[in-house]
Amino acid sequence: MTTTDIFLGRQPIIDRDQRIVAYELLFRTGNTAGVTVTDDMQATASVIQHAFSDMGMQAVLGTQLGFINVSADMLLSEMVELLPKSQVVLELLETIIITDAVIERCRILKQQGFTLALDDFVFHDRYRPLLTLVDIVKVDLLQHDQSELQMAIDRLKPWPVKLLAEKVDSAECAAHCHSLGFDLFQGYYFARPSVLTTKRADASQLALIRLLGLVLGDADTQEVEQVFKQQPSLTYNLLRLVNSVASGTRHPIASVSQAIMVLGRKQLQRWLQLLLFTLQTGTPYPSPLLLLAATRGKMMELLAEKQQRNADYRDEAFMAGILSLIDSLIDKPLADIVSELNLGERLATALLRREGELGRLLQLVESLEHAELSDTPSLLAQCGGLLLQDLTEAELGAMSWANQVAETAA
Repeated sequence: MTTTDIFLGRQPIIDRDQRIVAYELLFRTGNTAGVTVTDDMQATASVIQHAFSDMGMQAVLGTQLGFINVSADMLLSEMVELLPKSQVVLELLETIIITDAVIERCRILKQQGFTLALDDFVFHDRYRPLLTLVDIVKVDLLQHDQSELQMAIDRLKPWPVKLLAEKVDSAECAAHCHSLGFDLFQGYYFARPSVLTTKRADASQLALIRLLGLVLGDADTQEVEQVFKQQPSLTYNLLRLVNSVASGTRHPIASVSQAIMVLGRKQLQRWLQLLLFTLQTGTPYPSPLLLLAATRGKMMELLAEKQQRNADYRDEAFMAGILSLIDSLIDKPLADIVSELNLGERLATALLRREGELGRLLQLVESLEHAELSDTPSLLAQCGGLLLQDLTEAELGAMSWANQVAETAA
C-alpha cells in the first residue's frame, strides 16, 4: 500500500474525571467502504509508520498516550522496540495465542519500560500469567451482559490492573461503568457531546454568543468593548491571549480596544468560537468537546484550502466545523442560535441541514469520527475533487492544531 491508501484514525480514552488521557490509534483504509483488517501485522506497521514517522508523534498525540494494537508477530518482532516506550501502550490483540514465548516477550518488554494492555478481555485461565505483567485490561461491553460484567470485574480484583470499559456508547452505559469502578472509558459516546455537558448556558456563554454576533456583523470596536467590560473573566482571558500572541511587542497590551486591534477581527472571531467550548461548568480543560470542535473546524478549513477556495469560504468552513457542536453547549435549538448569530445562508444551510457544498464537507469530516467509515468514500467523491491524500493531510494538520489549542488556551 502507498501512503495515499491509508490514513490514521484515533479514538479518545478518558479517565473517571472525563479527562482525555490517551488515544487509540486506528488503522484506516480509504479505498473501501469499511475498515477490514486482513493482516494485523501490516495494519500495525502502517499505524506506526504514519503516527511516528510520516505525521509525527506530537501532531497525532500531543502529550497523551497512544494505544497501538499489537499482533503476535508484531509483539515478537524487533519493530515494537522502536516505539517510544514513554508514550505508547502496547495493546495485545485478543487473537494472540498465549504461549511461553509470548509470556516471556511481555516480561522483557515490561522490564524495558513498556506499558501493556489486554484487548477485548474475556476471563480465562490461560490469561493468568499475563495478568501479572499487563497494566490495563480492556473489557468489551458488547461481550458481557450486566451479570457477566460484574463477574469479570470481581475476578480481576486480585491483580493490580486498571480496567478500561470499551464500546461505551451511551450516557447510561458510561454511568454504569463508572459505578462499577472502571478506571478508563472508550467509545462512540465521545462523538455525542451532549453526554458531556449540562447544556446550561451561563452568563459568559451568553455574552460570547452576543460577542460573536457583533464580530460577525462587523460592529464597531467600541460596541464589542462594552460587552467585554461587562464580563471581567472574558476580558482577562482576552488580554492573556493577546499578550502571549504579541509577546514580541515593546509594551504589553493593556486595554480591550488595543487587544482587539492587535489580534484582528478574524482571529478574535476564532478565539470566541473556541472559547465557548472552554466554559463548560464541571468539565476539565481541555474538554473532549473542545478538542472535537477544534479538530472539526481546522479540518474543514484545510479541506476548503485544498479545494482552492477563497479566504471568506475558508473562514466559513472553519466556522461550520466549530459551530456544528454549539447546540451541545447551549440549551437552545440550533436554528435559534444560527438566527442570533445572523449567519449567511450557505453557512446556515450547512449547519441546519448538512446541505450544500459546506454541508457535504461537514458530513465528510463528521464521518471520520465514526467507528465505521462506510460513508467516507462516497462523501469524499462528492466534495469538489478532494483526494484521499488531501483528507489524510488535513486530518494530520487538524490534529496538530487542536493539540496546540489545548496547550496554549488553557
